[in-house]
Amino acid sequence: MAQREWVAHAIHTIEADFNRSADTHLIPIGLPGYPGIDVYLKDESSHPTGSLKHRLARSLFLYALANGWLREGRPVIEASSGSTAVSEAYFARLLGLPFIALIPASTSPEKIAAIEFHGGRCHLVDSACGLDAESQRVARETGGHFMDQFTYAERATDWRANNNIAESIFRQMGEESHPIPAWIVCSPGTGGTAATLGRYARYRRHDSRVLCADPQESVFHQAYRAALAGATWAGFTHPCGSRIEGIGRPRVEPSFIPSCIDGMVKVPDALALAAMRHVSATLGRRVGGSTGTNFVGVLHAAGRMADQGRSGSIVTILCDSGDRYAHSYYAPDWYAANGIDVERADAAIAAAVAGERLGGLDPLGDA
Repeated sequence: MAQREWVAHAIHTIEADFNRSADTHLIPIGLPGYPGIDVYLKDESSHPTGSLKHRLARSLFLYALANGWLREGRPVIEASSGSTAVSEAYFARLLGLPFIALIPASTSPEKIAAIEFHGGRCHLVDSACGLDAESQRVARETGGHFMDQFTYAERATDWRANNNIAESIFRQMGEESHPIPAWIVCSPGTGGTAATLGRYARYRRHDSRVLCADPQESVFHQAYRAALAGATWAGFTHPCGSRIEGIGRPRVEPSFIPSCIDGMVKVPDALALAAMRHVSATLGRRVGGSTGTNFVGVLHAAGRMADQGRSGSIVTILCDSGDRYAHSYYAPDWYAANGIDVERADAAIAAAVAGERLGGLDPLGDA
């Protein structure tokens, strides 16, 4: 009985926190080279923990509580590139639970500081490929629960309603010139957001397509192409982790559902970060690299629509603030160390915004 009472109190605490929160903004952003195509950014950086992962962390905690997996006083463990760990640390502290984050050693110091600010403890792992095994070991040794976002992201989120990101987008688009987006663009980390968007659009019978923009060092695009061809895709791996924090994975995660999306593009890191700088300059504030990756996807979707003579709207996600990447994506020395040609990439994005088609991208899937 004590456990049931604690679970009921914990769920009430999370729901009360949700009731104190406002929805995130939907921000129009101009695309001068594509008249008749309206673009919007869903600004997930305005959540209390500063990123899209706030929604996921809330869902994961409610899912774990309803399943009876969390225990009073027992630690919560998560494998994360940073943002999910920041958000889970927030909810763990809300419930009075210890939180341990297993994160890559390359994670930005700003994200580590944010995890620790919310009361979490960080355990650095040399390779992203070793995060799951190490998380399971820590869970066994501490008697805690491994949240495992990469497995449970697609099933923990209530994709039918409950103010998930898809429901929020369509509600906020209601008074726009093109209220039903032609494309919704996201980038896969767990794959859970893409699954939610695709399922909701089908469930509500909206004629919207979901485009995933996969970063350069990631396996998801390879898996998607294999799925389109009817080949086996679940066991694919990639030799290294993504330079774009928060998205891309070296293995295909269980929450990635290729049939939930309608197209996928592979985005070179140089273009993603140039697009990040363009969006930052346009908004007057810094955004992260995942937002830049998404914006390259927007440019590709807009080019396809223009080639088809279509007008309409595109919605994508502003995932987090660029302030978390001051030491990397906004530091000139980082680009020199990684051999990225900034000027050439900036020129390519400027030309694409003006209407030129981006080259070097695979075609979208059959939509």
